[in-house]
Amino acid sequence: MAPSHVLKCCQKVLAWVPVAFIALVVAWSYYAYVVELCVFTISSTAEKVVYLVVFHLSFVMFVWSYGKTIFTPPATPSNEFCLSKADKEQYEKEERPESQQEILRRAAKDLPIYTTTASRAIRYCDRCQLIKPDRCHHCSACDVCVLKMDHHCPWVNNCVGFSNYKFFLLFLMYSLLYCLFVAATVLQYFIKFWTLCRRKAAENCPKNELPDTHAKFHVLFLFFVAAMFFISILSLFSYHCWLVGKNRSTIETFRAPTFRNGPDKNGFSLGCSKNLREVFGDEKKYWLLPIFTSLGDGCNFPTRLVIMDPEQFAVSSQNDPAKSSVANQSFPARPLSESQNRLLSGDCQWVETGPEEENVKSGAKKHIIVSLES
Repeated sequence: MAPSHVLKCCQKVLAWVPVAFIALVVAWSYYAYVVELCVFTISSTAEKVVYLVVFHLSFVMFVWSYGKTIFTPPATPSNEFCLSKADKEQYEKEERPESQQEILRRAAKDLPIYTTTASRAIRYCDRCQLIKPDRCHHCSACDVCVLKMDHHCPWVNNCVGFSNYKFFLLFLMYSLLYCLFVAATVLQYFIKFWTLCRRKAAENCPKNELPDTHAKFHVLFLFFVAAMFFISILSLFSYHCWLVGKNRSTIETFRAPTFRNGPDKNGFSLGCSKNLREVFGDEKKYWLLPIFTSLGDGCNFPTRLVIMDPEQFAVSSQNDPAKSSVANQSFPARPLSESQNRLLSGDCQWVETGPEEENVKSGAKKHIIVSLES
């Protein structure tokens, strides 16, 4: 067996260590709450029933969304983004970057892509040997190109992207609710056990206090662990809620995608409401369930930049020569899927204006100006 193969196997095994740690903590929290707190500590039957029902609801939703985040494979580009055998051979033979880009531009002519690299080149993955769709990036940990990649999360041992981003958000939300409920319901018993420990140390412990059993150690640590995880997850969940509202990924926050008119972090933003629907879908009854309902196919996305008025873009190009040179480059056609049309409906539609329509618009505009001046 080759040493590199053994190293890869060891890396795959070690990658599951964070997931195993979370699983052990969750399993212990279940035992500590259900057995040690509800069975051995709480004396009121009504309180036990209410706590157990709410706890199990939050526990099931938390485990369900966490499992979906872990075991949902990252979505990868379809075969249409792979180079043909002839183009691939020609691309590998070419040594000049200009010739390679010409091959890629010809292959991407009919593909639904609109973003480029910072140097205005077609985004191509040499590792996967395919043209990258918009918002697609190569994950070095998974060794695949992931559609709408957000980041690789070691706590789920998976890439968070188009296929499981909704599950990841629900996992964060339900883990927050789980920790909050546990910490809030354990608090009163945490205070009683903590007081009991202090009184016992001072040899002034009344007989009507909670029984001095090993349950107190589980309750004390349960509160600390729940509070600690709640505080740490809250900031992460708030950050991703902000990302959803802006329709950005973590990668796009640090490196803005490059469009026809230059880099723009808000290039894919359609407004908070439509950004939310793009991730969670149109049917609100499924929003809180870890069921895939995201709109689109992950390969092409509606963007506010491609519906820019051609006249406005012409004026901005005259003022900025760099943008004018970008406008002269040919960008592939970009068909819209049914879900994207629903996102754009109500505000604006996809506009592709030909040269004749531009001349008509320009002539009409000049006629109006002359009329106003006269």
